[in-house]
Amino acid sequence: MKFVILTGMSGAGKSTALKMMEDIGFYCVDNLPIPLLEKFVELSSLQGGELQKVALGIDIRSGQALDELRTVLERIRANGVPIVILFLDAEDGVLVKRYKETRRSHPLAGGERVDKGIKLERERLAFLKEEANYIIDTSRLLTRELKAELDKIFVQHQDYKNLFITVLSFGFKYGIPADSDLVFDVRFLPNPYYVEGLRSKTGNDREIQEYVLQFPEAHEFLDRLADMIGFLIPNYITEGKNQLVISIGCTGGKHRSVTLANELYRRLSGKKEYGLKIEHRDIGKDALRGK
Repeated sequence: MKFVILTGMSGAGKSTALKMMEDIGFYCVDNLPIPLLEKFVELSSLQGGELQKVALGIDIRSGQALDELRTVLERIRANGVPIVILFLDAEDGVLVKRYKETRRSHPLAGGERVDKGIKLERERLAFLKEEANYIIDTSRLLTRELKAELDKIFVQHQDYKNLFITVLSFGFKYGIPADSDLVFDVRFLPNPYYVEGLRSKTGNDREIQEYVLQFPEAHEFLDRLADMIGFLIPNYITEGKNQLVISIGCTGGKHRSVTLANELYRRLSGKKEYGLKIEHRDIGKDALRGK
């Protein structure tokens, strides 16, 4: 028998995740009253029961009863029932944006601003995040990427770490990404923009890759960057960080930064210690502006 408590911040994607859990074979119950939790677990655990995998959605909607959840979980575990806690999170700015897009009010905001409700919710859910077996930050995850993370945990049973890394290329002339944790400037490399026949291509094209990577400085930069990130990652994991955005920028975000971001992504791929994705924020902006 496997019990999963699916919880987290309002607006972080819990409803979507619960549907995904159902698709992979979990019996899902959303917003079960906490006073009924022990009885539900007891009935579900009866020998010969049909429920082998259960996911329970529990969050701030439980009201004051949420304060009893820690004690309830302790009693359930004391009876030999293992419970896994999956906590979905997102950055405050992302949550505010999602609430504005859906025009919904935060359950704790009342007549106040959404960000006040988010602050109160973080305080009340802090104990669940501390006890969580898995934390997934959905700030930059597409729906299919969230599904892949859940599949990795509950279907493939892979070793899972809560750190998710985004390698992001960008152009300095469009501004440094506000959510960057680490920013690297690769404008020291020769610019393909000024080479005949290369201007219209991008770092996803072989011609640009060959041009940028012909310079020894590009390889030395990648070697040193990969070495530093290799040192940082286990320390970030120990510290409890669950999102890391590594931004690599050139002038327009189309040639050098894309090439080196792709190379860094390739070097970081295949590790079990973290999730990984790549984005090219500004790769098409010159084309859109007719430049």
